[in-house]
Amino acid sequence: MSHLLALDQGTSSSRSIVFDAAGRIVAMAQREFRQIYPQPGWVEHDANEIWATQLATAQEALAKAKLKAADIAAIGITNQRETTVVWNRRTGEPLCNAIVWQDRRAEPTCAALRADGHEALIREKTGLIVDAYFSGSKLKWILDAIPGARAAAARGEIAFGTIDAWLIWRLTGGQVHATDVSNASRTMLFNIRRNAWDDELLALLDIPRELLPEVHPSSHVFGHTRADLLGASLPIGGVAGDQQAALFGQACFSAGLAKNTYGTGCFMLMHTAGRFETSGNGLITTSAAQVGPAPEFALEGSVFIGGAVVQWLRDGLRAIQGSGEVQALAESVPDAGGVMFVPAFTGLGAPYWNAQARGAIVGLTRGSTVAHIARAALESIAFQSAALLAAMSRDAVAAGGAPVSELRVDGGACVNDLLMQFQADLLGIPVVRPRVIETTALGAAYLAGLACGVYRSTDELAAQWQVERRFHPTLPRERAAELMQRWERAVRQAVAG
Repeated sequence: MSHLLALDQGTSSSRSIVFDAAGRIVAMAQREFRQIYPQPGWVEHDANEIWATQLATAQEALAKAKLKAADIAAIGITNQRETTVVWNRRTGEPLCNAIVWQDRRAEPTCAALRADGHEALIREKTGLIVDAYFSGSKLKWILDAIPGARAAAARGEIAFGTIDAWLIWRLTGGQVHATDVSNASRTMLFNIRRNAWDDELLALLDIPRELLPEVHPSSHVFGHTRADLLGASLPIGGVAGDQQAALFGQACFSAGLAKNTYGTGCFMLMHTAGRFETSGNGLITTSAAQVGPAPEFALEGSVFIGGAVVQWLRDGLRAIQGSGEVQALAESVPDAGGVMFVPAFTGLGAPYWNAQARGAIVGLTRGSTVAHIARAALESIAFQSAALLAAMSRDAVAAGGAPVSELRVDGGACVNDLLMQFQADLLGIPVVRPRVIETTALGAAYLAGLACGVYRSTDELAAQWQVERRFHPTLPRERAAELMQRWERAVRQAVAG
């Protein structure tokens, strides 16, 4: 039992990865699932399809690794956060499609909370700003919009969960309704200072407590899987939202260490240990993955559209056949030719937080080509992340710390050398890519391994973290500052539009 199975349930695909005890990938399986767009600003997933693809990849990964369930010490789960599922406790059937974290339909609820002056209270307890991004307002929408849902909730007949809770429920055959602190912290219903659901917040959003899962530390034996699913009953020993799992997998266990994950969106987190720090620069405070009961925190900035801009080049603009072609197309021109691309397809996240902003491509001339647009699209990921890191460093200095001195990177788009070099150039600090870039899944595996005795401590995990490449900045700081000023001008145009 020297291997760990990580279930990595993401926004566009479900994956399963088998790791050995040294944190090396043994086998991996992945399946995409449908993205459902009922109307502008709405994004949904079929929760049953998520479950089916996740189970299929787990079975496939074990088969590829030539391992039996008896060889697996524990399962770790990491997931797209904020995506909201409500299901019938008796039948296990969802009441409706899952509402995805990108979905904006609950903005009127959030606007009302802000107008009624509740923003400061919510931030004080949850670390979050009031935004439709978070699960609580999505849950309220479901209870209000689905006939009979609110009455069923009051009778205890239905359950709410983020994707981790949904998977735990299905894996355990409906025996366990639970989540971890990192996922609970993304609901706008959870007091992260006390690690508990908050009655005042539940009342503000009119959410019955009967709906809610039990909350545990991230490294904890949540329950055991049904034996017929994978060939034996296995302990679920680790659960964390994808970004907190990535912070853990990057061995960012102490204050001041920061990572950026380049996925569908981009998510930058800086560990602040046991300090709840409120940002003065548009970031949020969130729970970090926790090994024990004591609260641990991180500052976070979220970019809504990161790698998804490459998907848009492929599916919307049809500029490329496959996502892997974007680097070659972007490198076919020496620079973006003055083109700036602000991919605010669903508004702008941190540090701007503007729900009304919409995508904009500016600086076009007769000489602009699809290659310039592709390069500007790639660069937009780095520009948004640079704005986040600048905000994070200002917060760190204001709290008496030092600016971030290096950025650890992971996620699918971090394999793009052009993007990583441009990121280092904008930031003016090294960008560090680890040997294992699947740090989200690795973090979930590590959390499970700690709970089930595969590892003794986080010190042992930190010793396993290895660098694959460091990207050092080469651009003069004056030029980087000039580019960031042009980016901010383009953002203002997207917001004005």
